[in-house]
Amino acid sequence: MPLDRLVLILIVVIAAAGLTVGIGLWVLSAFEFPGIAGLVAVPFMLLAYILWRLVYERLTNNENRRYDDIEH
Repeated sequence: MPLDRLVLILIVVIAAAGLTVGIGLWVLSAFEFPGIAGLVAVPFMLLAYILWRLVYERLTNNENRRYDDIEH
């Protein structure tokens, strides 16, 4: 991979992370959280969303049913 492409990917990833944190803090500023609870809530909300999507995809994806036909 060329060095300029690697640097571009790193810049885009860092900018996206900063934008995500900025939007998260902007949304949290609309609510009143005591102390650092607002900053702790952002990673937990992101983790809950990822877990929700994972479970939903596993339950609704019909292509991922290879073990259903196995008899025990």
